[in-house]
Amino acid sequence: MKFPRENRIFPMSKPVGFEGKTSFGMSVFNLGNAIMGSGILGLAYAMANTGILLFLFLLTVVAVLSCYSIHLLLKSSGIVGIRAYEQLGYRAFGTPGKMAAGIAITLQNIGAMSSYLYIVKSEFPLVIQAFSRADPTADLWYLNGNYLVVMVSIGVILPLALMKQLGYLGYTSGFSLSCMVFFLSVIYKKFQIPCPFEEFSAANHTVSHQDIHLNITDNHATHDNGLVHEMDDSHCGARMFTMNSQTAYTIPILAFAFVCHPEVLPIYTELRNPTQRRMQHVSNLSILVMYTMYFLAALFGYLTFYGKTETELLHTYSRIDPYDTLILCVRLAVLTAVTLTVPIVLFPVRRALNQMFFASKSFNWLRHVAIAVTLLSFINMLVIFAPNILGIFGVIGATSAPCLIFIFPAIFYIRIVPKEQEPMHSIPKILAACFAGLGVAFMIMSLSFIIIDWTTGSSNSGGGH
Repeated sequence: MKFPRENRIFPMSKPVGFEGKTSFGMSVFNLGNAIMGSGILGLAYAMANTGILLFLFLLTVVAVLSCYSIHLLLKSSGIVGIRAYEQLGYRAFGTPGKMAAGIAITLQNIGAMSSYLYIVKSEFPLVIQAFSRADPTADLWYLNGNYLVVMVSIGVILPLALMKQLGYLGYTSGFSLSCMVFFLSVIYKKFQIPCPFEEFSAANHTVSHQDIHLNITDNHATHDNGLVHEMDDSHCGARMFTMNSQTAYTIPILAFAFVCHPEVLPIYTELRNPTQRRMQHVSNLSILVMYTMYFLAALFGYLTFYGKTETELLHTYSRIDPYDTLILCVRLAVLTAVTLTVPIVLFPVRRALNQMFFASKSFNWLRHVAIAVTLLSFINMLVIFAPNILGIFGVIGATSAPCLIFIFPAIFYIRIVPKEQEPMHSIPKILAACFAGLGVAFMIMSLSFIIIDWTTGSSNSGGGH
């Protein structure tokens, strides 16, 4: 079978009649918002199971690999003059490559949006209930997660998703990132919470959540006035290196911590004065900002609870005082950030659908709106009526994320870059081949952990988003 290939270097072309107008700073905000996800809440747990230095090493390696992956995408894009992930797949492998890229982007981002809206559905009622001190057993409409997720989708997400260009979301992305910066107020809590810490007993813990597990029958704890006083301080020490049964589970969490590849080329398209070097700088700066935020959040979350750190950091704080105003504000900020990330993630899905089914057609407002409404309606129905489908999306994410981050950029690069420019035995192509192999290894590892979780009934594996 002969695939369409191009053996000459083209100047970077722009879409007809379109000129990018998004500034460098707004592009950084948009890409940073695409990188950021709910996975930041689990990084302290990852550090607790790797140690500070091993975590820092792994996070650094993943950040560098993400920059290299984006470099491969931009290099391939620059050679053929294409700024669409799906069209790169078409240039490399014909229609199968185009469909594979489009399907991977669609499934990956629908899974991400579903997980974000599920967080809104499950967490938003708890935050409202804690702020209002309402009776958790009361049948109040504003404590119903199904109503809240629909209201947030219609009132906040849909209007932003209807924007014609991704660049218009730069301001909301900046606000979203500032909300996650506010998340770093956990640094302040480090100096307020002693170790061993005192926690609310289950009887007085009125803000409940299915993922919070309180163990108040420990032989090393005493109970007084509804508080559990930890007496055993053996866990109150930072470890530089740690290896235990949970360490391997942290590798996929970190490997997918910088997922933003479906958004890179759309942001590149709308960048003002676009060049490969300028877009690489946007990517590097976005990854650097998120790298710093990830490390600080993980470090001070871990240094607060040490060996008692749970998989979801804010739930660990709720064990101490579920009504703590600062932590409630942080939870609200995280919900805001997650909500404002959904429109950013929706854009590449709509673009992928357009590339797969309407590639020859010009922009149409009716189609633009219809795709957004259909996607949000579908995701809301999944979150409301079939929340267990998120387990299936976990498998999809473990499959599509390695493809989008590691495998596709590498094999597209190998196929697109002419052999006359870089022979197959050249160092860049050998590195790209190794990079694709690394992606296959991550995919096998992630799927293996998910299967182990399903068979054992645990839930230790996770993803960066």
